[in-house]
Formats: sequence, structure tokens, C-alpha cells
Amino acid sequence: MGRRVLRSAILLVFCASALAFKEHEFKKCAQTSFCSRNRNVQQGANFEIVPASIVLNTATLTATLINQPASKHLQLTVASHADGFVRVQVDESPSVGRYQVPTDVLISGWENKKQPFTETGRTSSKLTLATGEDTKVELTFQPFTLAIMVKGQPALLVNSRNLFNFEHRRTKQDNDPAGYWEETWQGHTDSKPKGPEAMSLDLVFPGFQHVYGIPERATALSLKATNGAAPYGEPYRLYNLDVFEYLDDHPFGLYGSIPVMLAHKKGLTVGVFWLNAAEMFVDVVKSRSEVGTQWIAESGIVDLFVFTGGSAPGVLASYAKVAGTTALPQLFSLGYHQCRWNYKDEADVKAVDGGFDSHEIPYDVLWLDIEHTNGKRYLTWDSSLFPSPVAMQEDLASRGRQMVTIVDPHVKRDHSYYIFAEAEQQGHYVKNKNNNDFDGWCWPGSSSYLDVTSPVVREWWAAQFTVDKYKGSTKHLYIWNDMNEPSVFNGPEITMPKDNLHFGGVEHRDNHNLYGVYYHMGTAEGLKLRGSQLDPENGDRPFVLSRAFFSGTQRVGPIWTGDNAAQWSHLKVSVPMLLTLGLTGLPNSGADVGGFFGNPDAELMTRWYQLGIYYPFFRGHAHLETQRREPWLFGPDHTARIRAAIRGRYALMPYIYTLFRFANTTGMPILRPLWFEFPEAEDLFAVEEEFMVGPGMLVKPITAPGVSSTDVILPAGARWYDAATGAAVTAKNRHRVQVTMDAIPVYYRGGHIVPRRERPRRSTAAQASDPYTLVVALDDKSEASGSLYVDDGHSFAFQRGLYLHRSFSFSNLKLTSSVHVEPGVPDGTLTVPTTIERVVFLGLPPSRRGYKALIGGKRSEPLEAGPLSMVAAPGSEHALVLRKPDLPVSHDWVIEIVTA
Repeated sequence: MGRRVLRSAILLVFCASALAFKEHEFKKCAQTSFCSRNRNVQQGANFEIVPASIVLNTATLTATLINQPASKHLQLTVASHADGFVRVQVDESPSVGRYQVPTDVLISGWENKKQPFTETGRTSSKLTLATGEDTKVELTFQPFTLAIMVKGQPALLVNSRNLFNFEHRRTKQDNDPAGYWEETWQGHTDSKPKGPEAMSLDLVFPGFQHVYGIPERATALSLKATNGAAPYGEPYRLYNLDVFEYLDDHPFGLYGSIPVMLAHKKGLTVGVFWLNAAEMFVDVVKSRSEVGTQWIAESGIVDLFVFTGGSAPGVLASYAKVAGTTALPQLFSLGYHQCRWNYKDEADVKAVDGGFDSHEIPYDVLWLDIEHTNGKRYLTWDSSLFPSPVAMQEDLASRGRQMVTIVDPHVKRDHSYYIFAEAEQQGHYVKNKNNNDFDGWCWPGSSSYLDVTSPVVREWWAAQFTVDKYKGSTKHLYIWNDMNEPSVFNGPEITMPKDNLHFGGVEHRDNHNLYGVYYHMGTAEGLKLRGSQLDPENGDRPFVLSRAFFSGTQRVGPIWTGDNAAQWSHLKVSVPMLLTLGLTGLPNSGADVGGFFGNPDAELMTRWYQLGIYYPFFRGHAHLETQRREPWLFGPDHTARIRAAIRGRYALMPYIYTLFRFANTTGMPILRPLWFEFPEAEDLFAVEEEFMVGPGMLVKPITAPGVSSTDVILPAGARWYDAATGAAVTAKNRHRVQVTMDAIPVYYRGGHIVPRRERPRRSTAAQASDPYTLVVALDDKSEASGSLYVDDGHSFAFQRGLYLHRSFSFSNLKLTSSVHVEPGVPDGTLTVPTTIERVVFLGLPPSRRGYKALIGGKRSEPLEAGPLSMVAAPGSEHALVLRKPDLPVSHDWVIEIVTA
């Protein structure tokens, strides 16, 4: 939360006093030297390949790239990897020492898995290479261009518009233009001691009309062109910043950055990832024949991964080989979280917790914001407000619930505060340009910032989270990292000066976008350390929420979309924001339900909960100055609707947890745009007003007030069933449906089996022994498939095979359960005592005699018309239900459907 409304008179000097986005506080391209001198400037013709320098060594090509006017040489490296990508690097001589993103941001193992090149053609002007079955690389010498073809189609062109540039390190000259060696913004001067070292990448996607990615920003799913009317005459920016009450349709970058873009058209998807953590601007220019992009980074090197898998799942699987997959979360973290800045004291905590039980609304986690601390000293408690934190946490845990406390990266400069004193003594803080500890302002006032780019500092920081160090903590306490862009109230653009110094003498300009993920990593390692001390055999999966992020954050924990507002427009834009995060490898994300700022009315709050139950991370949160908005405070009718929505989340928990297991093993997103599941349907490529939850459910949010009917797109090529009634619905581009305040339109997709748990409980822990319901939605062939993943929900024992994963398949009127086999993943060995208590069939053809089920070829049970859900409204009996089959979840079985 970028909360800059302060009660301290001193901090008010540095902070905004009104609740509004202040665009003038942040730079645009024209006000940024490296961007303005490269944007739309054709310098690419200056760069040529020296043919005689080309060396092809199996899977790696190297060559000298010359900037002719400057007489400067660069090293070009093109490598082919077996995991479905080509890597393109451009650097100066290693002796120059330009910054490269450290390897710990990525995962290991892919570097040496190469795919050999085959030279298929060479002339005096170009060289053509083939790799794998579907990929070709064509290198043109003068001027330098690089083309990548996939499946016989051009997929990516580099420098086809002559916008490539690479600024060399140089010594300062008297006639150097302004901004090369020093730059001032709103009273802050960046000394820029290394001078200009920007790069421009000219990437064109020929034959494409849609590109996606480069989060985070509140904008469309299919990225709009940036050469149009304001505000889209401004390029997209990737620079992690504390943006206060952001706008809902704007190219401005927010709290995190993932320099990944996907281009999709009928028959082909391609992806790119520029591994660079400096400030970056990206222009998107569209024509009828292509999408052109220009990427401009302030420093570092060109390190471009081109993913050639050909499909969206293929691209994301390849990206996951480099950046990693999603950490498997604890089961409780997928339940509902209740947060506010701030719950005042232990009595307030007890009252809120009790309110959920008295109103029979499930939830799993209660959160405490900065006011719980002793004077904004993190890892401490205000003893007057929270005198018994251990007892408070144990009381919550007795009802299966957890607590989260906030821990921000700024450390109060107070020698009586043990964290500050010990870190100062050991030299663990970020330095200013004069190599003294940097002093910036944030919530505590004068603050130091841990240099978490150092592995030593991260190890020290992790050690602070053991229960003997973090006094008042227990195994039921988890962490929230906010303000980790990092936010500095009196810094340029509310962040650190770029000439600050990090571990190894690295300037902050080089690794700014990494600071948040490193802080996130260090904190998560602390919870792992605590867990391993309390349970040496199995440990405890960390739960740490972060606001700032970069590539690799998915391996650490979830993020949320920051300081949104209680506006219908922010409810609406949350969908493309979360879809974009999933498409760029970070699916464990959510938006604050109800909006952080402002006071939502009952209708907005209800609609937000009805959508929020499908967010991968599901939390309600509110600003200090908003009215209280616990779910039961909007009147009895809306309380009933919100209760039903949140219970709906808990009913879907088996399906959601199973989707997270696939995200953990394959890199697939939880929420998916329609085109991801229907990649040939061109009319779906820009659809963002509805989405898929995994492959088996479609959701259409209501994002405007007073709506009584809405258009729903039900893609052709699938059968659809109303999730409230089980009724079959005809697929068509625009399906007009009536809606009430009781629910939003949700559909099961034919061909999929969705596991559920339908008994109302107070938390995920209370569901642990509950039986399951299977919803079997049949396709046009009367077939369906799905799976169920189960483990202990909290430890790392699943990595040793202590999990259960079952596959369900319906074909030829037989429903079977068998062990789920996934390539590269060891078989599970866990056995659980739970059973299947209901099987709901949607789409069985009518039969005059009715149906019955033969279980194990012997026991005969009738299939009865009934409601799809145990809690469905009367009159929704469009399903055929097998009641009480008592099928063991852990074992194989067969159900055969026959006429009665």
C-alpha cells in the first residue's frame, strides 16, 4: 500500500496530502534522457556483422557486431536451447563490466541443454540456421538484422526498422549533450558516473495484431498502440514505483515489472523475455500487417530469450524452464483473507474473527498492518495494543486460521532497535553515491534500507524470522512485504536515487527492478528457516505477499495489484491485469476486493466478492480512512450474497488447488484469457471482459452498476452448462443472459470434470476430512476428463512424493479413476481416507427409462434428477446426480452408466 497520507507533520512534508494519482511526480519518456534520445530514432543501420568473425560451435553462434560511425565492436551471441527458445545476447568486451542480472534470479539447469544448429544457407549477405523441427534463424550482415521463423512463418524480426542501438561506455567529453553524465528531476540530481549506456531493441512481430504482457499496469489485455492519442502516446514503462491511487486505463508502470511479451495469431504464439532489470520503456506500434515494438533500457546488456514453442502453453512452458514455475502455495493461502489498515488491537481482532463465525462466513487469514508495530519498527509489537500476540495467534489457530503481519524494507534509524543496530554494525545497508549508508524517509521517518541484493544480507535477514528472534511470532504467523519497490518518500519519483550503490559496487539504476524480488526472497527464506526448525523432516511452505516483483517472483510467493480504488472501473480492470500477470508467468495474484481507497456501496462490494472468489489470491483490504467494510456490514441481503460467494470459493478449493499444482509443475496460468483455451478463434483475441478459470470454467464478471442483463461470449467448439443450474447453454458469440444481484454468470465447459467440496465450513482446515463432489460436464462426444490433487496442504513433503493425484475420465458411459501420470514428475504415494460423496453428470442424453450406475460392476445406484450443487436454489434440477457412491479417492474405480 503506497500510503502517503501521514499523521506525522514531518512526513507530510514529503508526502502527498490528497488521494489522487499525481502524474507530475513521475517521469515520461520525453523527460528521461536515455529514452528521449533513442525513441523512434533510426540508428540501426549503423550496426553490421563482420562475416569473417562468425563462429558456429554446434548450438552457439558468435560474431563481431560493429557500430561503424563510432568504430566500436560488440559481441553477438546466438544460442539454441533444447527447452524451446533461442537466446540472443549483445555485450561490449567483458572487461568493460556492464551489469548482467545475476543467475539467482533464474533457475538453473537449462544453460547446458542446447539444441544444435544446422547451417542451411550462407551467402555474402546472410546466414541461415535451422534448429529443432520448426525453428529457423536468419542473420543478415549489413545492416545487422535477425529473423526467427517458427512453423514456416516469420515470428520475430530484430532491427527490421533500424531502431536497434547500443551505447558504448565512453569517457566524458566537453561537447557531450545534456543528460549524458548528469540529469536532474524535481530537485534530485542523478550523477550518472558511467555516462550513457542505453540500448534500444527493435522487435517486430510480422503478421500479428495482438501482443500481451509487460506488466504491471492498469490497461487492456491486448496492448494498445502507444503512437495514438493521450495517454497512449506515451510508451509503456517498466520501473517499479509506489504509485498512489493509480489510474484505470493508463500505460504507466506500477509496482512490478516483467519484461515478457507474447504475440498471438491464429496458428502461432511467440514470446520474448529481455533479462534486464534497469528502467525500460516499450513502444507498441500496430499496422494491418504487423506489430512493431521498441524496447529501450537505460543500462545492462541485451539478453533476449525468444520462445518458439508455437502455442501459448508451449511458450509459457519454455519461459518456466528459465524463470521457474509457481511455488505450490499452502492451502490456507487460497482461502479468503481479511485485511485492513489497521485492525486496532487484540479486541478488534477478536471481534472481527468472531464476526465471521457469527455470520457463518468462512475465512482463513486475518492481517495486521503497520500500526501493530512499536513505532514502525518491524518484527516488533505495540505492547499497549497487542500485549499477548502469541495467545492471539494461538486463539485464531484453534479455529484453523492464520495471521499475517506486515514487514517493509525500510528500517527505522534507531540504535535502540536491534534490527537497525545489528544491520548497521555488519554493513548490511544500501549505500549512497558517497559510499555512506543511504538515509531515506518512509513510515518510521529516517530509514535505512537493507541491501538485499547481497546473498549475505538475505541470509542475515532470513535469520530474523525464527520464533526466537521474532518475539511474539508463532508458526501460525506469515508475512506481507509492502513498499519494496523500494518506496522512498523523499526520493526521486518516490524511490531510491539511481546512483545509490549495492553489493559489488552495482548502481541502483542497474538492478532497481530486482530489489523487490530479492527482499521477497530473503523474507520467504526466513519462513522456510523457521519451518525447518519446527519440523526438520517436512518444513513449512512460506507465505509472503509482495507488492514489487520481477521475473522469478512466482517461485517465491503471491503479489497483489496495489493501491486500487473502490470504483467500478478498478473492478473491471482487475481482470486484464490478472490475466496479463498469468500470461507472464506470475499467476498467484489478486486485487484488493472492494478497492483499497474509498467507500464501496453494497452493490459494488457484492459484485467485487462475486468476482474476487476466482482471483488466485483472494483478499479484502481497505485504507485507514475508509469506513469499516467487513462482509456483514452491508445489510442482511448483501451479507447473504457475499456469504454465498465466499462459500463458493471454498467449494471450488479442490479445483483451484489442483490448478495450482499444474502451475507448479508446468507453468500454466490459473486465470486464462479465452484465446488461451480457444487459440484459433480470432474474435476472442482481444476479449478481456470474461475469462477462464483453468480449462473447465468460464466467468463473466458484472463490472457496472444496475445491470439486469449482460452479453456473454460462449466460444464455439465447446458445450457449456450454467454453473448455477446445470442447464445446457448454446455456444455463440453473444449470449444475452438475465442477471440478478445474487450471482454473476459462470459456466462449466463440456469435456471437463471439476472436483468440489460442498459442505459449508469456517476455514480450509475445517474442510480437511470432507468428501468430494465431481461435476462431470460432457462434451459433444459425451466425454470428459479432469483430475484432483491432494497433499497435506502446508509442508514440503509433496516434494518427496507424499501427495495424491488422481485422473478422472468419462468415455463410453464409464467414469474411471486412475493415478495421474505427469512426465518428469514422480508418482505420488499419499493415501487419504476421504471419499467421493456425489457425482453430478451434465449433458447425458435423455433416456425414457432413466439411468443407473454400476459401481465396480456390481452395486447398482439410481441417477436422479437434482440440483447441480448441494446448496443450489430449488428448481435448478438440470443434472443427473449419483448420491452417496462412497468411492475411495485414493484408489482406482469404475462407474458404468446404464439405462434403468
